[in-house]
Amino acid sequence: MIEVVELVKHFRAGDGEVVRAVDGVSLLVRPGEIVGLLGANGAGKTTTMRVLATLLAPTSGTARIGGRDVRTDPLAARRLLGYVSATTGVPDRLTPVEVLRSYGRLHGLDAERLEARIGLLVDVLDLRSCADRPCGRLSSGQRQRTSLARALVHDPPALVLDEPTSALDILGSRDLLDFLAQLRRTGRAILLSTHRLHEIERRCDRFVVIHAGRVVAAGSRDALVAGRPGGLEEAFFAAVAAGTTAGGAA
Repeated sequence: MIEVVELVKHFRAGDGEVVRAVDGVSLLVRPGEIVGLLGANGAGKTTTMRVLATLLAPTSGTARIGGRDVRTDPLAARRLLGYVSATTGVPDRLTPVEVLRSYGRLHGLDAERLEARIGLLVDVLDLRSCADRPCGRLSSGQRQRTSLARALVHDPPALVLDEPTSALDILGSRDLLDFLAQLRRTGRAILLSTHRLHEIERRCDRFVVIHAGRVVAAGSRDALVAGRPGGLEEAFFAAVAAGTTAGGAA
């Protein structure tokens, strides 16, 4: 459902130097899976996710959502995708319900289905108490939940979530991850990035660790940990250290 093959994304710095933000990343998220994309700041996680969301064009390689190429068929890819980042904004003057109605109409949902989706998402994401309050008056957690609801309003089969719990407290994070587990059980493919490894260590089916734009480790939690007493966090540090020593090679 979410497929990345030898993805490369270059940027040109102000001094003219070419920066390889993503350097041959490959990964796959099947329906009914949550895959954790792990990496330090600058590793290439967000760039990879922005390419999948059709916000950046790849330099080379392939990225597909439900078989739709993000470069050659971006509109079809967007219809199949819900995307959320830690910096995704919501309009200050609109209420959460108004945001969801606007985006639902953009996705072509009929009135009856749209209202049903809004009711479900407002309840599941705990927005009932602020559903009719302008987003500019909401807390950061309420705004983040509104952003997630907007990404889900058209009921997409694939989700790309970049730091979705960053603005949430411990209870909000738990509720969100529980909701994602429900979506996984209904066959959604979910690619999730976070720095809070303890939150997702037991919730993801597999992990992909990237460093310096390259995949340096991939596999299930148990395969990556392989008896390390520090769990996923120590496995992550070991993978990054190995990738640094090897010059970022997988």
